[in-house]
Amino acid sequence: MKMKYVKEFLTFPDIVVMSLLCLISVCFTIIYADHATVWLAVPLGMLGFSLNEYFTHRFLFHLKAPRNPFMLKMLKRLHYDHHASPDDLHLLFLPLWYSLPLMIITSGIVYAFTTSLMITNAFVSGVMLFFLLYEWTHYIAHRPVQPLTSWGKWMKKVHKWHHYKNENYWYGVTHPGFDYVMGTFKDHEGVEKSPTARKLEDRGKDIGF
Repeated sequence: MKMKYVKEFLTFPDIVVMSLLCLISVCFTIIYADHATVWLAVPLGMLGFSLNEYFTHRFLFHLKAPRNPFMLKMLKRLHYDHHASPDDLHLLFLPLWYSLPLMIITSGIVYAFTTSLMITNAFVSGVMLFFLLYEWTHYIAHRPVQPLTSWGKWMKKVHKWHHYKNENYWYGVTHPGFDYVMGTFKDHEGVEKSPTARKLEDRGKDIGF
């Protein structure tokens, strides 16, 4: 893999901010690594973002175009425009105005249930680690880079099906687990090519908000 793409990823402003926050969170997690709950909270955080990866992609990012101009503009930046221009670097990453509030809200919910800053931080560490894995996997899927592993090569191919074959299947970016569970993983040869795979806005403006 060419180092210029690693550098391009690591120096993208949104990734720089999230990486620094992740590093700080992980450092605090390591301090309390002798607590068993930390070792449980980190993988739970990773699982939490894995769930978010699928369900947000399917049920929020692929909403039919809303009539409200602000909501439409938000969804265009979050996902519609990415389908229109899949390889545009500036549309590959989740914007900070989305990802930072997501982390804050997640932290608040976890703290409300645990009343423990240690567990909350460990959970959010897991969330951010998987978030960065998601961003890297998504980045690789759209850049002229050959993944190093057979798994990476396969997931890149699967993600291409989502963009260029049919947007109603293959929502998983890092793995297809929830696609299998939810019935959205299909043999691509048996799936019809969708006319709206690159034009999510044309799927109908049915939402009133």
